Amino acid sequence: MAFAHTGSVALLGVDGVVVEVQADLEPGVAAFAIVGLPDKALSEAKDRVRAAVVNSGEKWPQRKLTVGLSPASVPKSGSGFDLAIACAVLAAAEVLDPAAIAKLLLIGELGLDGRVRPVRGVLPAVLAAADAGYERVVVPSQTAAEAALVPGMSVLGVSTLAQLLGLLTGRLTEEDQEPEAGPGLGATRPDNALVGLSLPGLGVRSRRADEADHRDLADIAGQFEARRALEIAAAGGHHLYLKGPPGAGKTMLAERLPGILPPLTQQEALEVTAVHSVAGLLPAGQPLLAAAPYCAPHHSTTMPAIIGGGSGLPRPGAVSLAHRGVLFLDEAPEFPVRVLDALRQPLESGEVVVARSAGSLRLPARFLLMLAANPCPCGRWSRRGEGCDCTPTMVSRYQGRLSGPLLDRVDLRVEVDAVTRVELMERDATAESTATVAARVLAARDRAAARLVGTPWRTNGEVPGHELRTRWRLAPGALKDAERDMERGLLTARGLDRVLRVAWTAADLAGLDRPERDEVRTALALRSGFSRSLPR
Repeated sequence: MAFAHTGSVALLGVDGVVVEVQADLEPGVAAFAIVGLPDKALSEAKDRVRAAVVNSGEKWPQRKLTVGLSPASVPKSGSGFDLAIACAVLAAAEVLDPAAIAKLLLIGELGLDGRVRPVRGVLPAVLAAADAGYERVVVPSQTAAEAALVPGMSVLGVSTLAQLLGLLTGRLTEEDQEPEAGPGLGATRPDNALVGLSLPGLGVRSRRADEADHRDLADIAGQFEARRALEIAAAGGHHLYLKGPPGAGKTMLAERLPGILPPLTQQEALEVTAVHSVAGLLPAGQPLLAAAPYCAPHHSTTMPAIIGGGSGLPRPGAVSLAHRGVLFLDEAPEFPVRVLDALRQPLESGEVVVARSAGSLRLPARFLLMLAANPCPCGRWSRRGEGCDCTPTMVSRYQGRLSGPLLDRVDLRVEVDAVTRVELMERDATAESTATVAARVLAARDRAAARLVGTPWRTNGEVPGHELRTRWRLAPGALKDAERDMERGLLTARGLDRVLRVAWTAADLAGLDRPERDEVRTALALRSGFSRSLPR
């Protein structure tokens, strides 16, 4: 009996589980079996691995072969185990030294001609390998830069199975610039290895941290109150709701919100990149996403696509793809009520738990939610009632699609007025650019970070209300207006906590040590959706 083993990784959502790939050869009728809860794609690895080994110039062992994937209780899916299975089989057949692959972790799909094709989720897989104590990993050459983001990990990128075998047997060295080409590979043939690796999805937009964004806040005509709310939302991580007629600039404001968010930290960038890698949305040639993502799904998008899920093991949805970035729901009342109410859990906890028959997963979902809606089905309703053909029942039903518990979790609510002819035709020299506002937001974030040092929170929008009421006190008399609103039933306990968070952000933007009554008034006005003259 001949036996060999190596390592690979099974992905459960955005988390990786290290799997020991074992190969056992015994005398008997030639057969090939894979055990350990493989899915359909993994079961088909038998044919891919056999063809790849033969086309790489090696002999396939004509004995009874059993490949075991341990732990057997963890579901395994995808084609990323091909490379580990091939090496384990060849080591059991004594083509390779079993000791050479015992402490090696291998990830990659094999083509029938022996090429090593990239797979999704390389970054979270390598992170799991590092946590398990692995120091060396073999990945497809196209994803080597992504794997190299993990500190302390030695990454070997290979293009073909023959090249890997040459490196493991000593026929090649890592310094060789020209890897061995598998049979049937032509030099002039276009490389289609990345086909199917990147998938379109859910209106996700990402860019490099050093890439210029031509969407500038200065391009927006008027909307000074909405601009102010956008700045507060970015500085404190507060959710935002814009309501106004069509053409007022709600979508333009949403598209410019990621531009004023601070660059992601190293840890945040790894989190975002891991999610996008698993989802197949990592841009080619961009191993690390250092800028905040922007996700704008259509209102016809299904619940699993928004929250996460799908057949078999759940996959990240829009809330996870917008992690550490912006989730924009345009025409929010047109989304199904079940989808909107499902956002309530991730808005509070910063994560989403998806339970399926195949297992439950916890996916990251700390995003900045931005809702946009028309005031009525025709979009022309106003308090003055001019130009709207909708009946009061239609208006009430349309506005009621956004439930109270959902809106109670939204800190900022702004009514956006229609743009006037003067605002549209005459350029406003006082309109601030994205760069100017982004610098102010970054300074406010730094001020908040200095205050929150030593705590698990990074922005004002994450701080629990109890901490704000007891640990960081406001100026004397600052809460007089908020207390009056609570007595009148206009403000809930959760609403008071939200007001305190926004007040601290307004103080950070103003350079104050703590919020005063004016900052609390600003927070109350933005939460109610209209300006109020409160008595002092």
